[in-house]
Amino acid sequence: MRPGRGLPAAVAVASALALTPLPAAASAPGEARAAAGRCGDPARRPWCDTALTPDRRAALLLARMTGDEKISMLASDDPLGGPLGGFSENAHADTAAGIDRLGVPPVRMADGPAGVRQGRATALPAPIALAAAFDPRAARLYGGTVAWEARHRGNDLVFGPTVDVLRTPRNGRTFEGFGEDPYLSATLGVPWIQGAQAQGVMTSVKHMAVYAQETDRLSLGMNVDPRTLREIYLPPFEAAVKDAGTATVMCGFGRLNGRWACQDGAVLNGILRSEWGFTGFVPSDHTAAQDAAGAANGGLDMELPFGMKYNGLLLKLAVAQKKVTQAAIDGHVRNILRTMFRFGVFDRQAYPNDLSGADRTASRNAARVIEEGAITLLKNDGVLPLQAPRSIALIGRAARQSPSGFGSAKVVPFATVSAQDGLSRRAGSGTRVTYHDGDDHRGAADTARAADLAIVFATDSQGEFFDKSCLTLRCGEPLRGDQDGLISEVAKANPNTIVVLNTGGPVLTPWAGQVRGIVEAWYPGQEAGDALARVLYGDVDPGGRLPVTFPVNENDAPASGNPAQYPGLGKNTTFSEGVMVGYRHYDAKGIAPRFPFGHGLSYTTFAYSGLVATSKSVQVTVTNTGRRTGVAVPQLYIGMPSPGAEVPQPPRQLKGYAKVALAPGRSAKVTFPLSSRSFAYWNEKAKAWKVAAGCYKIMVGESSRRIAESAALGTCR
Repeated sequence: MRPGRGLPAAVAVASALALTPLPAAASAPGEARAAAGRCGDPARRPWCDTALTPDRRAALLLARMTGDEKISMLASDDPLGGPLGGFSENAHADTAAGIDRLGVPPVRMADGPAGVRQGRATALPAPIALAAAFDPRAARLYGGTVAWEARHRGNDLVFGPTVDVLRTPRNGRTFEGFGEDPYLSATLGVPWIQGAQAQGVMTSVKHMAVYAQETDRLSLGMNVDPRTLREIYLPPFEAAVKDAGTATVMCGFGRLNGRWACQDGAVLNGILRSEWGFTGFVPSDHTAAQDAAGAANGGLDMELPFGMKYNGLLLKLAVAQKKVTQAAIDGHVRNILRTMFRFGVFDRQAYPNDLSGADRTASRNAARVIEEGAITLLKNDGVLPLQAPRSIALIGRAARQSPSGFGSAKVVPFATVSAQDGLSRRAGSGTRVTYHDGDDHRGAADTARAADLAIVFATDSQGEFFDKSCLTLRCGEPLRGDQDGLISEVAKANPNTIVVLNTGGPVLTPWAGQVRGIVEAWYPGQEAGDALARVLYGDVDPGGRLPVTFPVNENDAPASGNPAQYPGLGKNTTFSEGVMVGYRHYDAKGIAPRFPFGHGLSYTTFAYSGLVATSKSVQVTVTNTGRRTGVAVPQLYIGMPSPGAEVPQPPRQLKGYAKVALAPGRSAKVTFPLSSRSFAYWNEKAKAWKVAAGCYKIMVGESSRRIAESAALGTCR
């Protein structure tokens, strides 16, 4: 994928962070060297010789470890770190203590899919907002920002990114992932990991292999056919391993086709290691390990948060009963040591936990720039960009807050810029800005009626542990009351009403026809106000496009109306929709969404021309036909032929995208590289990727439902 020309601000911020990467130590071939780290003297500890490969160093060290020392490496040691991490800057999510006798340093870990959860940190926009940016450069900036702060909080490893493909928009952790498309998730996860690991911090991509809901998550049985697993849920993890070189892959909760995720040898030993060539280590999500022998044989390397299953008593007993071999124990220890050597953990001093003296300007700028590129303009009836209104009424508590999701992706910011602050500052003294919390609909309507323009801020509530009970704003955030009714009342009082959605994913918008503008600002992070003001006033073009489909009705959404699909029957759910996930579902069933996947408006207009398609690439020319500089996000979809009735194909699948900033009248030629995998489906009988004979429809446009140029490849009639 070639992302095209991007936004200078994002590049500038990324460059600032790139000034401080920490590469691993290296030596000339054959030259023994002890880095200024914690390992020790290679004369006494030969595994400290940095001229040796990570595999050789791990083998030398492993040979000197006692049985108890080996077992001690297989679990972290801080059961309170995770719960306390949101309150104390000294509480790491997990800590593996190491072995002082042999110079094995501790490994300190932090939650980090949306920023560092360890005391106060930079609160970035939610990952779903990053997905809306459709921008790999922004993803690299995001990962680099998280890891930079994780490093300054004394961490060696960060838990992130979350690349679980969204199956149902009611999922409580929708905000924490990259949306409903596996290609988008994969192509954002890779630069996220690369940006983070360039800062000298290991990543843990999560949650392998299928994690689709919070309801019954600890024990849920998920029945997923091999094709769906390969085409929908595994591609982001495969890319993280093959393209990004992630240090670790976290296994999740629940059972996949009858096997617990953290002891699923078919996935962890077979696909992850044997097929993809993964050489890092596999930690568990907290408490996800179920059985000592099952996990040891099934591919789990490190249990988190402490050794409930991976402890001396249970593992020694399993070896004595010949349920687990000593070779299996050694293999897990080797995976951990090899990864630590590969990322230089032995060969440097511990990162100090001191963010107080660091210049966080680049992090703050990153939060703003990423949010600017993520804000998605869903509807604009000529009301935006703002033209210096004399008075603005801000309605809703989110105008003074910065909504976010809760759970392990919750970040406590040093400070926030509210929408009221940002808009008031941008509007200047010539504009009167008033506020109403929205609790009293009549009072809110009166406030709106007295202004030239009304902006209603509406939120949902998402987070770990619970799914949303529905997609309406009323039950999506019950503490706010009837926000749908509030919007309607305000719209009746003021015809110039804009709705700003601060949601973690799709919501129903029954009032869409009553308002002049709808802006999806997601969970916007700490710089919310300045980013929103710059977009609403047109200082920057709204750069976001939907990574999730917004339905018209509750039961239009995937896996709705069928309890066997969601939330499951008897704590078992069947993925009978197969590959028809997200927009594939709407397209296959002919359901018109409210706002389709990939949708997002600019303040200018674009034309597409000159489509040229081959099996190696697709090219198209994008031209700004309007009067303002703007951001285009051309998207490539492929409609694939079905090799048989047993392999239904969705009408289109995302296979490329770009983000291009263009001045009025300017054009850019965008190239989408393709490979055989771009045209392949998973053949269950052959257990391999295959390309079917037939006609391939090549489609380029502004969203999954707005195709501008098309062509055909293959055998077409």
